[in-house]
Amino acid sequence: MAHQTGPSKFEESRAQNLSRLRQLGADPYGGRFDGAESAAGIRESFSDSTIGRRARCAGRIVLLRNIGKLIFITLRDSSGTIQLGLSKKVLWSQWDLAKLLELGDIIGAEGDLGKTKTGEITIWSDSVTMLGKALLPPPEKFHGLADPDLRYRQRYVDLWANPEVMQRFKTRSAIVADIRSFLQQRGFVEVETPMMQTIAGGAAAKPFITHHNSLDMDLYLRIAPELFLKRLLVGGLEKVFEINRNFRNEGLSRRHNPEFTMLELYQSCADYNIMMALTEELIGSLVDEHCQSRQVNFGELAVDLAGPWRRAKYAELFKEYTGCDIDDVAAVRKKAAGLGIDESAMDDVVVVDKVFEASVEDRLVKPTFVIDYPARLCPLTKPSSKNPKFAERFELYIAGMEIANAYTELNDPAEQEANFRTQLRGQTETMATMDNDFITALKYGMPPAGGLGIGIDRLIMVLTGATSIRDVVLFPLLKPIPPKS
Repeated sequence: MAHQTGPSKFEESRAQNLSRLRQLGADPYGGRFDGAESAAGIRESFSDSTIGRRARCAGRIVLLRNIGKLIFITLRDSSGTIQLGLSKKVLWSQWDLAKLLELGDIIGAEGDLGKTKTGEITIWSDSVTMLGKALLPPPEKFHGLADPDLRYRQRYVDLWANPEVMQRFKTRSAIVADIRSFLQQRGFVEVETPMMQTIAGGAAAKPFITHHNSLDMDLYLRIAPELFLKRLLVGGLEKVFEINRNFRNEGLSRRHNPEFTMLELYQSCADYNIMMALTEELIGSLVDEHCQSRQVNFGELAVDLAGPWRRAKYAELFKEYTGCDIDDVAAVRKKAAGLGIDESAMDDVVVVDKVFEASVEDRLVKPTFVIDYPARLCPLTKPSSKNPKFAERFELYIAGMEIANAYTELNDPAEQEANFRTQLRGQTETMATMDNDFITALKYGMPPAGGLGIGIDRLIMVLTGATSIRDVVLFPLLKPIPPKS
């Protein structure tokens, strides 16, 4: 039977200090605190000429040394740390409050800038304001909340206990902003498309199902925005993009989170070659802005992101790493069985792709555009005019991960409808619904186009060296902790 444990002795002590703060007339949870400078800004602007100027900051106490009539505090905000010096002689009217300060407390402080005897930049504070009392103590080793599972579950502690985590998520925000700027400078218009859809389409994935009570109908959280974005091409928007949340009811792993962020864009009168060039230019600009060089470390892998990036045909890579020709069905199925793939009920082309996933993808460490996929795998893609067995599609792999997927978009309504019907054979009832409205849109005429999807979370992993998707998603989905019995 589940039960709750009582407060620890540390919590009890902090609760007592909370009560003492109130007895002193201090509000333990503070209020508005105007005019605070960032810790990094104070440090960066400091010089001998600024000694004695007034400084005002706010943050969390991450280090506290009480040496009698002098208390030194390291205060951390989102930019970094700054030292406070609290002297009983200067802070005499608030000294009782100062003695109640503890690790993890959030405070504001004001005073004159100076240095200690060891040269540490310090705000010699003559005013301290409580802004948020911490009733739980910080991790024992404050320089690092080490348990990965606890870090993901308590990101609110992880961010201030581990400065590199704070920096990674600030970098993520800057990268997304740079992606927007890059595309807008090239004439792309940012749009928003529905996250709840009546038909789960645009990708082959299992959806999450929800229910609209008023309309008494099931809806699906989107697995991809593709079909709506293409409708906008029909409507005359020639360059569109969306940075969106997609949802796929599939497994959890170091590379998969059921809720993930995707950049998806479409450009009229383009093809997958233009999308390749755009992808390399975009990611290259992000590498130059946010990485120390084009040689990045990803776990034990050293990844060279310098261009031009390799372009290799799907069939040629398949032959290179499996020793089989993709048209040799018997050999491919034998290879699949040897890899532990139960291929008996699979269509031939699906077996080919499963073998490709198992044999080739992990080998693609340097950026590689895998081009010209078997057309039967690509129902939304225009077949190659040179060989209709293959589709004008690429996937970009970096560090053994799929980072991007792009097509020359199929805009023939009759061919698209035939592909949909083929795709829907044998599907579950949930997925066996034709998007007739999309076919209607194509009948009004969609220009030839190139389309591109980039997995933002995985791209951030590569650019920041994070080998788990949980390290680049603020609140990843985790298995619940079983209750204590």
